[in-house]
Amino acid sequence: MKRHAEFGIAAVIVLGLLCVVFSGCGGGASGTTGSSGGGVTPPGGFVYVANITDNTVSAYSFNATTGALTSVGAALGTGTAPFSVAVDPTGKFVYVANLGSGTVSAYTINATTGALTSVGAAIATGAAPISVAVDPTGRFVYVANSVTNDISAYTINTTTGALTSVGAAVPAGADPESVAVDPTGKFVYVTNNSDNTVSAYTINTATGALTSVGAVATGTAPISVDPTGQFAYVVNSNDNTVSAYTINTTTGILTSVGAAVAAGSAPVSVAVDPTGKFVYVANFGSNNVSAYTINTTTGVLTSVGAAVTAGTGPASVTVDSTGKFVYVVNGVSSNISAYTINTTTGALTSVGAAVSTGRDPNSIATK
Repeated sequence: MKRHAEFGIAAVIVLGLLCVVFSGCGGGASGTTGSSGGGVTPPGGFVYVANITDNTVSAYSFNATTGALTSVGAALGTGTAPFSVAVDPTGKFVYVANLGSGTVSAYTINATTGALTSVGAAIATGAAPISVAVDPTGRFVYVANSVTNDISAYTINTTTGALTSVGAAVPAGADPESVAVDPTGKFVYVTNNSDNTVSAYTINTATGALTSVGAVATGTAPISVDPTGQFAYVVNSNDNTVSAYTINTTTGILTSVGAAVAAGSAPVSVAVDPTGKFVYVANFGSNNVSAYTINTTTGVLTSVGAAVTAGTGPASVTVDSTGKFVYVVNGVSSNISAYTINTTTGALTSVGAAVSTGRDPNSIATK
């Protein structure tokens, strides 16, 4: 089953799918965000959160020294049931996949404040877009569509951020759950929830078009690729583990690396730090975050120790581009937990009190 159905991250979708899809219930285009204080001088970067029930995206800046978050104005409206958010690697644009309205929204980022401005009308995707990713060159966007079982591809206007469809969507497996692009910009990976596979594709670097290179057996939830492009990690919500794979850097094909490693209860999100040393997993069922070190030769994971407490229903985890901070958005308690990273061990230490988001946040990304 998909995360939003199995674990209740968005009760509005579970209990009223027809309402969400056809009448856009769940609210207005504004949301209230909180502040952790601590100041934002100098700013270390920005954090963006997709709030399902509010139909908004929230923006925050974070303190470069402490990692503490401060809200950047009022949340902005998206399409219906925004489920996934991604920031382009140039730091100019934000993209949000709207599960209920079958669209992707685009925004420009104010480089000084982090505030967002809508690029214009949302662009159509396949049915129930559940995940969005941007390639490392900042030229292409990919969206996984969970009902039509395919992947939509778009080119980015690097001046305005506007999207243009590359062409017909490309088939994925059954019930695609998550899409990721490898850091070399050569491959796209999609986890397929209902058939427990990962589909792999090569990217036409001129057009952004995808070509399938097959699928491998894996888990059921999101995927993350390490910054060297050597390894991929997938969380398995059904058996509370994380699987590791090596990437054939010529073909993009994945090969399993030993037995899966234990996580917490109902892991639903995975992120690799930008140094390629650590992996972090958000465990929705046990309300915590697991940390692992990466064997940089084999890709094998080793637990850092006991999982660290998060809010209620942690739904998504991300690491900032400096590798100093981890941010986790909590779907049930509607807030963000922030942590500093011990750059030697990978262990996490809480920054302080969680910061408020809109209602039912499900995805978080950093600039």
